[in-house]
Amino acid sequence: MLWLISSAWANRRLCGKISPCLIAIACPAVVCLAQVEGLRPPASVVAGTETSISTTGSGKATFYLAGPSTSTKHEVSLGEDIRLPPADVQSAGRYVAVICSQTCQSAAFYVTAAKPSALSFLVHPSRVPVGHSDAVSGVALPFDQFRNLVVEPVTIDFQLTAGAAALMSRPMRTRDGVGWFRASSGKSAGALEVAASLNHLSAHRVVRQVASDPCNLRIKGQRTAKGLVVETEPVHDCAGNPVPDGTIVTFTATEANGRSTVDAPIKQGIARAQIAASGPTVISVASGVVMGNELRVEAQP
Repeated sequence: MLWLISSAWANRRLCGKISPCLIAIACPAVVCLAQVEGLRPPASVVAGTETSISTTGSGKATFYLAGPSTSTKHEVSLGEDIRLPPADVQSAGRYVAVICSQTCQSAAFYVTAAKPSALSFLVHPSRVPVGHSDAVSGVALPFDQFRNLVVEPVTIDFQLTAGAAALMSRPMRTRDGVGWFRASSGKSAGALEVAASLNHLSAHRVVRQVASDPCNLRIKGQRTAKGLVVETEPVHDCAGNPVPDGTIVTFTATEANGRSTVDAPIKQGIARAQIAASGPTVISVASGVVMGNELRVEAQP
């Protein structure tokens, strides 16, 4: 019994001096009962809005406020409202208000994000081949003026535009503060504009659409004094977009005595190679997984 009385007395002295993060440890329920009726904070506060906490009783007490990015302490008079300025409640999350006098009383309340004032918008990838399904994705996150994520559902409009053509327009409701989309790339090489908008807020990104794999490869060739010179016709993808310079085209020459290959990059839309072959030769062409026609060339006269 003496130990209980001594512990209670020690804890009672600590209640008015200890920091808020240790009150729950130093002031167990046997001494510091949380009498919410004596300390009445609002159930919810919008970030950056001035509010107050009502108290009952009389005399002086020490007030503590602990929040996600706030920790304050000052003397107050019981029975009067405790004013919380906007700067003390800017971060969204759970706050704990504590008053310590003869005993400690505590109560919790929540601060919610204010209205959206900014959009963070990410789009992937920055470069995409044309005509690919689910090739472009994006995610948008609304934040208030204090950089709190707005977790209340809002509708974000996503739009994809290539030149004057609208490829997609899709409203998406956010979940837990996140709105996202996935869409196919267009059919023409060039800039793909991706936009996200929420009320008066908007964010824009640009994705570069490039030609897809070569399609319908065609080659021609002729003999020279040094062998064979072969080249492709202008290389396009299946949608008619010119394949970028630097794309590798492989020429394969098959003779009676063996086979040889030459890799040539596309330059100004055409790939060209010289092959040392004197007998009857069959030449084939490929780029990636795409095969072209075969060219048969007779032996050198």
